[in-house]
Amino acid sequence: MTPLKIVVHADWPVGTINRRIYGHFAEHLGRGIYEGLWVGEHSPIPNVEGLRLDVLEALRRLKVPVLRWPGGCFADEYHWKDGVGPRDRRKRMINTHWGGVTENNHFGTHEFFRLCELLGAEAYVCGNVGSGTVQEMAEWIEYITFGGESPMADWRRANGREAPWTLHFFGVGNENWGCGGNMHPEYYADLYRRYQTYVRQYGRHRIYKIAGGANVDDYRWTEVLMRRAAPLMDGLSLHYYTIPGSWEDKRPALHFDEADWFETMEKALRMDELITRHGTIMDQYDPERRIGLIVDEWGTWYLPEPETNPGFLYQQNTMRDALVAALHLHIFHKHCRRVQMANLAQMVNVLQAVILTEGERMLLTPTYHVFEMFRTHQDAQALATHGDFGTCGAGGRKLPRVSVSASRKDGALTISMANLDPARPAELRIELRGTAETFALSGTLLAADDIRAHNTFDRPERVKPQPLGDAVLRDGVLAVKLPPASVAAARLEPGN
Repeated sequence: MTPLKIVVHADWPVGTINRRIYGHFAEHLGRGIYEGLWVGEHSPIPNVEGLRLDVLEALRRLKVPVLRWPGGCFADEYHWKDGVGPRDRRKRMINTHWGGVTENNHFGTHEFFRLCELLGAEAYVCGNVGSGTVQEMAEWIEYITFGGESPMADWRRANGREAPWTLHFFGVGNENWGCGGNMHPEYYADLYRRYQTYVRQYGRHRIYKIAGGANVDDYRWTEVLMRRAAPLMDGLSLHYYTIPGSWEDKRPALHFDEADWFETMEKALRMDELITRHGTIMDQYDPERRIGLIVDEWGTWYLPEPETNPGFLYQQNTMRDALVAALHLHIFHKHCRRVQMANLAQMVNVLQAVILTEGERMLLTPTYHVFEMFRTHQDAQALATHGDFGTCGAGGRKLPRVSVSASRKDGALTISMANLDPARPAELRIELRGTAETFALSGTLLAADDIRAHNTFDRPERVKPQPLGDAVLRDGVLAVKLPPASVAAARLEPGN
């Protein structure tokens, strides 16, 4: 086997990998909030103030930097006042987007900010433009962030919270081209200008305002929003899901072959093109790159698992999803000067979740393990890389065989790798240039004997990280052998 030769320039930083690229998303959808995160104080499942303890502990290990809530499509029919005050008096509603189930509003503003506090995560709240009013949005900001005397601040105190919370990010609507109102970009741009005016900056912490951006390759939406509203926004969102098949004809999460594998990898890699082209439009109006591209919904989307509510979007998570996660994170690293946040859809029990629950049982998915393996990239300096990444594919598809990303923080290097080939191992020789230091090598590998391998509640550790054993660092060259369909992360610490 001829090694693929790749160079990492340890002295050539290309930007900072914002830790918020490793963000998450929790929508009122299926069993994502209820049963996944929230079980209530009286549940037999161990919990902290109603939030299930096992999930909290697992998420803390990921160092979750930011959490987006309450949607998603749910956000543009969510009326926040229904979700505060004594829980037994909160108004019930129908979740018309996701399964037609009754929402009891037991998880609302107070519970969300408590979750963020327990995780050490920043809060990203998405406001209601589609069916809400300017006054409703303005009063929510007042309720959350105002520390003085006012009707909303006094109501917050009456509901048990004396001090205001820190609201880091606020999204002015969601998918307003679709479920958030079916608007034209010109109309939404004007609505954005109006609504964001009333997202007041009450405290010392400045709220980062995010405009609802494009669906996939709607470049005109980006152009109109930037032209008409760029000075009034801090971020512009982008949504893209990796869907083998089509939106109308999705495929199963578990039953797939190599042709489906390569189609999925090809579609995951499309994120690079989308960020490049949307970013180029943004550059015309924002050459200093003050405005962040916020990829606040991304991930795989398959058919729901059989015998589950199709509106709950519950799907299994295999080694295929681990590769999709690794590829996306590498692409975000590459575009770190423009991409300032990304939010995996979604956190628990929905789409490409990092955690699945069933009653008292919980498991970690292959995607979870990739996030944990890559967490040392957070806030590190992305390093330039080049070389021979090989090729693989089938049915006319020609894809890179491996993907590599490197970063440096506090003197230590993280080199993450993915082998896209589902059938062949890949041998890498990674040359470190721009440093004569001596490093100590450690690392982890995520691999399995089947591309469809996944964790179940009966076998929760079938897919889990193991030490990166087939790796040697000698004379400034890291030699690594990656099994088929695998993900690895090497850690190089200064020292002997």
